Amino acid sequence: MLQRVMKLAACLAPAMLAVGCATHQATPYDYTAFKAAKPRSIVVLPPLNTSPEVTAGYTVLSQVTYPLAEAGYYVLPVALVEETFKQNGLSSAEDAQAVDPRKLHSIFGADAALYLTVTNFGASYTVLNSVVTVSAKARLVDLKTGTTLWTGEASANNDANNNNGGGLVGALVAAAVKQIINNSTDASYPVAGAASQRLLAAGQVNGMLYGPRSVYYKQQ
Repeated sequence: MLQRVMKLAACLAPAMLAVGCATHQATPYDYTAFKAAKPRSIVVLPPLNTSPEVTAGYTVLSQVTYPLAEAGYYVLPVALVEETFKQNGLSSAEDAQAVDPRKLHSIFGADAALYLTVTNFGASYTVLNSVVTVSAKARLVDLKTGTTLWTGEASANNDANNNNGGGLVGALVAAAVKQIINNSTDASYPVAGAASQRLLAAGQVNGMLYGPRSVYYKQQ
């Protein structure tokens, strides 16, 4: 009886391992609409901000042009885009993102628009640590048809997870110093840059596709 149980366990083990591995694999994103639209230029709309930090949207907005340009797209200057909205009476991100895609196309002439939402921004404090976290999600929309071409989300923080050799007192001192630094400097800015890079850099699994200005454009 024991031998039969052992044989059964040996047979089931590979199957159980296969199932376990499968659950960790990301479902491939469907890029059919993205590849059909072939966007060359992108207008980045003012981000929605669901975090309590009022400057979150501006901080993230200032960081998104670089990864998009590096991916091979022409990105309309974000300051010019924001000023255009203000001149037309659209002073909030909610108003800007509510504009019909075809109207945005007629105003800016871009092929696609990037809709951003900042979901987490700022520092969280515990007794032994202070961590700045920035999280955002994005949606790329074809401005000629209103079709969603791609969606994604990413997060970054400045928690190095370093073990302190000074014991509890050393950990408390290190946490106090880190909290002072986070409060006295704009620690969220580089973290927002890292989050934007993770969100919008091309070539990642289920990430943005390369644009026509990239040498990798025809290889994808």
